[in-house]
Amino acid sequence: MEMRGSDIVIECLLEQGVDTVFGYPGGAILNIYDSLYRYSNKIRHILAAHEQGAAHAADGYARSTGKTGVVFATSGPGATNLVTGIATAYMDSVPMVAITCNVGTAYLGKDSFQEIDIVGITIPITKHNFLVKRAEDIAPAIRQAFVIAASGRPGPVLIDITKDATENLTEYERMVPQKADNTKTEFTPRELTKAVKLIEKAKRPLIYAGGGVIAADASKELQQFQSLIDAPVTLSLMGLGGFPASHSVYTGMIGMHGTKTTSLAIKECDLLIAIGARFSDRVTCDTDTFAKDTKILHIDADRAEIDKNVLTDAYLVGDAKAVLSALCKKLKTPQRHPEWLKKIAGWKGAYPTFQPECERLTPQAVLETLHTATGGDAIICTDVGQHQMWTAQFYGFDKPRHFLSSGGLGTMGYGLGAAIGAQAGNPDANVINVTGDGCFHMNCNELSTAVKQKLPVIDIIMNNNVLGMVRQWQRLFYEERFSETTLDKKTDYDMVAKGFGANAYTVRTQEELEAAVKAALACRTLPTVINCIIDSDQTVLPMVPSGNSIQEPLLEL
Repeated sequence: MEMRGSDIVIECLLEQGVDTVFGYPGGAILNIYDSLYRYSNKIRHILAAHEQGAAHAADGYARSTGKTGVVFATSGPGATNLVTGIATAYMDSVPMVAITCNVGTAYLGKDSFQEIDIVGITIPITKHNFLVKRAEDIAPAIRQAFVIAASGRPGPVLIDITKDATENLTEYERMVPQKADNTKTEFTPRELTKAVKLIEKAKRPLIYAGGGVIAADASKELQQFQSLIDAPVTLSLMGLGGFPASHSVYTGMIGMHGTKTTSLAIKECDLLIAIGARFSDRVTCDTDTFAKDTKILHIDADRAEIDKNVLTDAYLVGDAKAVLSALCKKLKTPQRHPEWLKKIAGWKGAYPTFQPECERLTPQAVLETLHTATGGDAIICTDVGQHQMWTAQFYGFDKPRHFLSSGGLGTMGYGLGAAIGAQAGNPDANVINVTGDGCFHMNCNELSTAVKQKLPVIDIIMNNNVLGMVRQWQRLFYEERFSETTLDKKTDYDMVAKGFGANAYTVRTQEELEAAVKAALACRTLPTVINCIIDSDQTVLPMVPSGNSIQEPLLEL
């Protein structure tokens, strides 16, 4: 069947099971949007307020559903506005396909209006990218892009299509999509036996799981593995929800703002089993002292991560679900470490993570109220800063794909777009974005998107009138020279929200908060902004100062 290139784009998305696309039209991509108009009964398009918000929405859709997110943008500034969103997805291994359109082939390389080499720009932040100049190459590129995005360690793929390629006619034949095969492993029987012997010999094992467990949908296998080896579990920021926070063996988050219990467990364990985690600097803090007297077994889908930041004693390369399944089959006798778990429980009792009471609402109180009101079953998105860490510490995630946050890139302005994507992909879920007043000003334009689409996302602002995390560092390491971190904005948050058409509340007390949250959860047709007034000097603790050992977190300031 002969079809226009732009129609082939939409047909290929339908092949892949795509039901939702986020984006923003423009001149170079008009043919695709014209085709989208005629396919509007088959694919939902969500028009963002800004291309970066569309990219974050595709990211949030992917993280919360496990599907590959799709975003459209036009050439020039439309394409470059996707860059931060693409980089965010790349750093956190999120499957995404970004489709941009460029000027006609004859105009490439001539500094034509809104021409940009988006392929060259995005090479470092994509798994792969394509420049498509012929209509007959569109379908193969899209099909390959979806396989690449979801295979192995997931990530974003960009396809840039010239305008003439979307105009021209070519033959198209619908195909059954090739599925990503993530059951493959790269380890030998000898390497598996070595790993099992390390586990069986260990007296004080500790499991450190990251985002790879969630990407592989391996939470069930992780719990089975934990029960077999009788080990405590810590999670990275990206791994939250991969193992239930309510489980008695959970030690809390690992890293710069991880728990004291976890730092002690890393110091005293004799085997650290890292699963789907990359030993980032925010986890290890000082690599020279991190787990220096401990044997390390590393399980990861990406061979490049093995021995990159921390040297290992053994490793198994492969999808976390496949590797854990193999380990569970190979482990002959369940392990028992009662004394080790008793010590972990003692530390948890001695070093709880909490915030002291103050006259205003505390972030802990806000998050515990959200947890109670939602039964711990909401999809929680965050921006980046103190509120992000407070959410990680105090909400308590028991399910995977319920915590969406920018970890590797640390993107302020990520949260509301991600929440829109998550709500679009999970229409019956409660979706809440926890943000700060600084981040709110970076993405509040996307409230207009949520209102138009009737998406009942809840935006919780931790309003302390400062850029809290940067101010915390200035307080600790810059002799309280608070350079440009006191905001003093005159924004009326209720009026801004209502101006976009959203519901709005400003709360200062526990009673006001509970009433606002109840009302927000009851409204299923509009977004709600809840402006929570908190103290400017609230801090995130524990905290390991940059370059210090993870064994020495600050518990008070």
